[in-house]
Amino acid sequence: MSNSGQEHEIHYNLVEDDEFDIVNIVVEGMDGIHSAGAAPSASVGVGIQSPITSQPRIPGRPLSQKWLHEKLGKYPAKTHVQKVIEELDAPKSGLIYLRGFDEPLYPYSDQGPPFRQQRHFFYLSGADFPGCAVTYDIPRQELILWIRRNDPRLSLWYGTTPAIDETKSKSDVSDVRYIDGLTVYLHAVLAPETGGGGPLYVLSPDQLPKLSPSPPQYSFSKGIHGSASRGLKIDTTSLLPAIEAARVIKTPHEISRIRRAVSLTSLAHRMVLQRIKHLTSEREAHAVFEGFCISQGAPHQSYAVIAASGPNASTLHYDANDEPLEGRQTMLLDAGCEWGCYASDVTRTFPLNGKWTKEGEEIYKVVERMQRECIDAIRPGRLYYKLHLVACLIAVEELMKLGILYNGTRSEILARGTVAAFFPHGLGHHVGLEVHDVSGRERLLLTGSTVSSSGLNSQRVPGFQEPRRRMKREQVTPEDLAAMYREAMMNKDDVEQNDVRPPPYKGRQRLRENMVVTIEPGIYFHRPYLQSFFLSNPDHAKYINTKVLDKYWDIGGVRIEDCILVTKDGYENLTTAPKGKEALKIINAGIPGFGGDGQAGGGSS
Repeated sequence: MSNSGQEHEIHYNLVEDDEFDIVNIVVEGMDGIHSAGAAPSASVGVGIQSPITSQPRIPGRPLSQKWLHEKLGKYPAKTHVQKVIEELDAPKSGLIYLRGFDEPLYPYSDQGPPFRQQRHFFYLSGADFPGCAVTYDIPRQELILWIRRNDPRLSLWYGTTPAIDETKSKSDVSDVRYIDGLTVYLHAVLAPETGGGGPLYVLSPDQLPKLSPSPPQYSFSKGIHGSASRGLKIDTTSLLPAIEAARVIKTPHEISRIRRAVSLTSLAHRMVLQRIKHLTSEREAHAVFEGFCISQGAPHQSYAVIAASGPNASTLHYDANDEPLEGRQTMLLDAGCEWGCYASDVTRTFPLNGKWTKEGEEIYKVVERMQRECIDAIRPGRLYYKLHLVACLIAVEELMKLGILYNGTRSEILARGTVAAFFPHGLGHHVGLEVHDVSGRERLLLTGSTVSSSGLNSQRVPGFQEPRRRMKREQVTPEDLAAMYREAMMNKDDVEQNDVRPPPYKGRQRLRENMVVTIEPGIYFHRPYLQSFFLSNPDHAKYINTKVLDKYWDIGGVRIEDCILVTKDGYENLTTAPKGKEALKIINAGIPGFGGDGQAGGGSS
């Protein structure tokens, strides 16, 4: 940086390149950050073909029950297993074995959580009920789903699970058989004299099938990639990364399920907007959203609903949803239902009374621009982490305009990573069978894991408890952001990560056709986080104007999140949930006759 006092600012441009070296963030001069385009967001990107569904979704139009519940054909389990075989480098022999989940129980209780199928198992079977297994005989190309027999004593209490014929009608597996014949089948297929002998591919050592009593002609070795002299070779390390790599690119059938999940979620967000003026607590907003999804045939949420009002919106995974709305400016509603085991993930932030405060509107417009320009930049071949940098560049520029960031050049503040105080998570993630779906052998961001000078670390914060659960969003520390920025400035699109990144990830990921990812920028004012790691750290505190910052605490946070399908030439925004001016119109229009006297529960909907 120059010591002359003249600001070295950053131009960035989204540079197309036939070799996929695109979204190069280039230092071009000293006139400030700007982006090409900044055009209004559109639902469909460049070159999008017709959607993979019989009926495209149109914003504002009622969701068709016929479209939502139309039969999509058999679940393409055979297609999925072939993708897995390709990721295993096409072995000529062996057997894949996966076990589904059984009904779980809480410790010391006869009750348990709702059943949720093991996602890798579902990917290869399409079976969403307990007590199953699936096998794939590689040389015979035979995919068999193994299910329990229906016990009349259990059906009296719990009903029946699908029988063989019903299961065959829903999945294109080669055959469906009863699971009490599985052990005999495994003995026969894996026996050396029948051409077996492995390898037996399982997800992990604790997923090995029970093969007892073992037949005398061979011993069952449990070594990883090992085999006894007369034993069976067991591979407990190759299958998991192969399935996760296969799941990154969605099949047309999977996209159809995700499309329905996102469409129903979008309409549920609209339902909350229409009623929000007549609701009195976060839990009522939660109930409206989830109740509507259940009524439309989606009983499961992809994750815990976040209905965060006011300062609660600064907590990324707030899920208490139990505080009154009185006296609060805004609500951040992050919620998405599942459809056929496939997830959705949509966030909207809006003023509770239908009118933004000056400060609330300022922050909303910052995030709105961050999201719009990142979505418009989506193309196959684009490095996702550079989209994150675009969002950060915009955030720095806009927060400097507001006076929240100051006392330095744009490039200085970005290079220091201070904007991570307000945008502390990744731009997004994959969506599929999980809301934070697998990313294969690469990561969208691949943030670092070294100890940071700020005391922040995506793995562990010294002196503080470990996170109580895995986070849906990837934390981005100032050091992570600074490292990404340095790499981008050096134009290191294909940074060799293997020598510095722990396995199993090879490096940062480029977008590919038929990926589904979220774009979810946010700006947050979380007082404990800012005070502990930024305002108390001179390296960052000098860039943050606390006098201006004090005006924004009550906003809590603003996040806007859409699910984006990467297409051959651009993208399709699957999300039709209202946002911006459209959301304000819906809030203020409400529902005629609903709410009556303005109290919760008045009138009818």
